[in-house]
Amino acid sequence: MRASAGDRILIHGRTVGAGEQHAEIIEVRGEDGAPPYLVRFSDGHESLLYPGPDSEVLAPER
Repeated sequence: MRASAGDRILIHGRTVGAGEQHAEIIEVRGEDGAPPYLVRFSDGHESLLYPGPDSEVLAPER
């Protein structure tokens, strides 16, 4: 997985009824766009994230 600051990450719910989570990548701490990512979720919470197979990076429309 590769990402840049400003990309969005979508984390799909892993169980029935679990909603998706959306976050903005504010800093890439790995080499060449690799994880971990410092992200800010829609509720304002910031966290260091190592995305799993249930995640996808969405590049902004340019």
